[in-house]
Amino acid sequence: MKLVGIAGSIGEQSYNRDLLKFIAKKYAGLAEIELVDISDLPVFNPDKDQSESPEVQRVYQKIASAQGVILATPEHNHTVPAAMKNMIEWLSYNLHPFEGKPVWIVGASYHSQGSARAQLHLKQILESPGINAVVMPGDEFLLSNAKEAFDAEGNLKDARTIGFLEKLLHKFLKYVKVIDLFDAPDTMTADDEDLEAKGKVNTTIEGVDMNDDEWVEKAAVRVHAVDGSTYVKLDRGILTVDQLNYFLNTMPVELTYADDNNQFIYYNKNTPTAKMLAPRRPGQAGDPLSSVHPDRAVKHVKQVIHALRTGDSDLVAMPVPGNGPDKHIMHYYKGMHDENGRYRGVNEWVVDIMPIIKYYLDSTGQKLVVDENKRPTSPIIGLDAVTGASSHGSSASAAPQADASTGASESDATPAAPAVEQAPVADEGGIEIGDLLNSGNNTATEGIQPKEVTETPKAAPKPSTPAAAKPEVDASTGASES
Repeated sequence: MKLVGIAGSIGEQSYNRDLLKFIAKKYAGLAEIELVDISDLPVFNPDKDQSESPEVQRVYQKIASAQGVILATPEHNHTVPAAMKNMIEWLSYNLHPFEGKPVWIVGASYHSQGSARAQLHLKQILESPGINAVVMPGDEFLLSNAKEAFDAEGNLKDARTIGFLEKLLHKFLKYVKVIDLFDAPDTMTADDEDLEAKGKVNTTIEGVDMNDDEWVEKAAVRVHAVDGSTYVKLDRGILTVDQLNYFLNTMPVELTYADDNNQFIYYNKNTPTAKMLAPRRPGQAGDPLSSVHPDRAVKHVKQVIHALRTGDSDLVAMPVPGNGPDKHIMHYYKGMHDENGRYRGVNEWVVDIMPIIKYYLDSTGQKLVVDENKRPTSPIIGLDAVTGASSHGSSASAAPQADASTGASESDATPAAPAVEQAPVADEGGIEIGDLLNSGNNTATEGIQPKEVTETPKAAPKPSTPAAAKPEVDASTGASES
């Protein structure tokens, strides 16, 4: 969990800063707590708005990107110090990073009060309209006689004080998780899915038109996004932004990211639009999902997203029909969740699996044949529990028509002439794949792949290569040692 800690005192010697340093060091295994300095913020003056200044933006970005905030306040004249109030003024004028943000107030003082009155006042300030922080209620941490509370290494000396502090920190970490769930879109049914992305989540970039073709460039400026050779710490590694792009753009699949606010925010742009299996164009990044799907597909898109959001399905997959025996394009939709289990969007990848199948057949000397005894089943994976799609024999009129295209295909393109024998899609399992799968620019939107796999079109099977003559392929290209 990522938190920021801010001390209200900007003096060279600050026991509130010492308290935050102690918390960050001692509980580094529980949370990543970054101390943010506010000493260089300009004095708030609404007539000279400096919301976009580097100093204000630095603090704003730190708070906005954190999951929770710990504020340590001293007490000056029975209230919060001027530096703390000045920060709050800037961050409640044109910028509002505290809105919906979990906050834990702690405090240290020279004397016995422990900043009790300042903490109470700060709580009232943070709950004001325009700030709307979510301050943790309950027990207060008041460190009195702070001058005597720390040892030479900056550690709190009293075991009971440490125990109480640890108890409250654990409570705050749970509190952050609970508040985070309140931020998540609450969709009771698939119809509640907002494909226009009118709401917002804690990663939504505000102030930029989602349909703007330059959304990426403008949103990057808005949030001061890093690029180029700047390092980014990932879950298990560190890459520069350039390296991350190299990595994603060489994936052998087309990737799309639609967030939990149903906004299409990324695809790995490694192929010209016209050559993509599921064409996207650069100007679509940032669009709400309603802008990248035709009206007829909306109902089905909602069904798929809702199934992934609620956990009714973890993975949805379906083929694009009508591409002939040499191409079998699959769309996969995987629900993404954060460390707290909260749904964070759809990971869509599109891939032609025929090269893999052909490689396997060629390398093993096998071939594909039609199983005359195989009962037809739905080619759609992952929507059975939601739509009953795999119930063989259901009529097309009775079957739900789910559209699994959560990506960014833009137009309702004219379907390409199918290269294989056509069969009514509904015969496959009651699902109108051609209608539900594609929002537009896939290679084909009508027709269906054969019920079973198609025999590999070759004159005769190749004899199997003796094992001894085969080149030895070492598939271990990763970092495993043994």
